[in-house]
Amino acid sequence: MLVVVAPGQGAQSPGFLTPWLEVPGVEARLAWLSTVAGIDLIEHGTVSDADTIRDTAIAQPLLVGAGLVTLLSLFPHPAEAFGKVAVGAGHSVGEITAATAAGVLTAEQAMVFVRERGRAMAQAAAATPTGMSAVLGGEADEVIAAAEALGLTPANINGAGQIVVAGELDALAAFADNPPTKARVRALEVAGAFHTRFMAPAVEVLAGYAAAMSTHDPRIQLLSNADGQVIHDGRDVLKRLVAQVSRPVRWDLCMATMADLGVTALIEIPPAGTLTGLAKRALPGVETLALNTPDDLPAAWDIIARHGATSAVAGSPTWRLVVSPIKGVFTSTSTHAVAGDRIDPGARIGTITSLRDAVDVVAPHGGTVVEWLVEDGDPVSPGQPLVRLHPAHEEALT
Repeated sequence: MLVVVAPGQGAQSPGFLTPWLEVPGVEARLAWLSTVAGIDLIEHGTVSDADTIRDTAIAQPLLVGAGLVTLLSLFPHPAEAFGKVAVGAGHSVGEITAATAAGVLTAEQAMVFVRERGRAMAQAAAATPTGMSAVLGGEADEVIAAAEALGLTPANINGAGQIVVAGELDALAAFADNPPTKARVRALEVAGAFHTRFMAPAVEVLAGYAAAMSTHDPRIQLLSNADGQVIHDGRDVLKRLVAQVSRPVRWDLCMATMADLGVTALIEIPPAGTLTGLAKRALPGVETLALNTPDDLPAAWDIIARHGATSAVAGSPTWRLVVSPIKGVFTSTSTHAVAGDRIDPGARIGTITSLRDAVDVVAPHGGTVVEWLVEDGDPVSPGQPLVRLHPAHEEALT
């Protein structure tokens, strides 16, 4: 089972797109996405220096644009990907790339959304002197407790012994001066405290844009940064993309879900390396590849051939299915609907109980029950279809 992952801000480096311009079609696609984003992705991906591409308003569209064009080198016919890639995920801004690859957004929607995301986050960061620091090693609970005691937020819990804390600069300095036991602290060169309360103004901006955007349900099992759950409703994906700007990234939970799903191989799209490094430590036995130049494509195609498997949701009318968000045991509600019963949009249909959590399952679209695909007490996997619904007339028209 193959997962394709997209990196977040900070992964970019000067000139990382240069070798990709030799691939037919890449330069033309970048030029088009540049027009949509309102910045020159070709210039920033080839000749701009590190300081220039560190700018949040540039880095974020650059990363999403780069991910989208290099994905097309992996799968020249995008529909082919849905028969090979079972799982998709992205770290922070990379979640926009993953959502687009899964079919939730169009490339143009993604570039408008990330353009406004980058601008709004840059403006929010300029309002208060804040930053972020990587914490390597130490006990996770101790690191988080020490950070929160100083008013800092564990903004990225990445697993494999890596946590990023964020907040006001004086608090970060105090944390670095007295780090938790066996922990090393390294300040990150970022504009502000991303994925914290300081980004609340950006959330408000993005919520306005999201209200006017249409979506489709994911064609693959798409993991959420918020909690590692498989999200199968396109509107919920977009809602989470808005909210994650001011909420911590739980990449550790995303990798835990990959393990639950039985992922056997992981490809990280450019600029790659960060997420494959985490996977090597957290997902032993999973084959990994950091796709950085066209020279890496033959190895990527070989992994796809050996590990490709159709997603559990790819072959069905996705808007008629309700799927499990996590691994666990399914229990239906006390008012269990049977075939022919109507379920209202947003109605709770049951609970999935795991070793980590208990998660309510809702029917985002509603409709009439055609058939249950599980019974009470059944063990279920993330993304496994639970019930098939036929949309009522009003749902069919929305």
